[in-house]
Amino acid sequence: QVQLAESGGGLVQAGGSLRLSCAASGRSLRLNAMAWFRQPPGKEREFVAAISWSGAKANYADSVKGRFTISRDNDRNAAFLHMNALRSEDTGVYYCAAEKNDYGLGSVREVVYDFWGQGTQVTVSS
Repeated sequence: QVQLAESGGGLVQAGGSLRLSCAASGRSLRLNAMAWFRQPPGKEREFVAAISWSGAKANYADSVKGRFTISRDNDRNAAFLHMNALRSEDTGVYYCAAEKNDYGLGSVREVVYDFWGQGTQVTVSS
């Protein structure tokens, strides 16, 4: 079974930056797509970014394009979310997710992902 552990969340002022990390354990995810989702206060969980198994393809929500970058390090069995120019509407709990099937291309659909972390809180103050 795969365990995902997010870290790097916190409180930041609007315009600031954070880097979230997702460390995987239990098995290698070098052949599996990974993604980040978030749940704003009082709202449903939403897609943020996804990266293909090879790292060659990434997908982003329109709201974060140009500000967030997803990356992965297969040697470390980890994924990252670099967040710049943060806004108050970026506040929420950020979740890391991974597909069970191999060679995923980084879907935006939540139902595709089999493994989830517990989440890390990001709060952006205006």
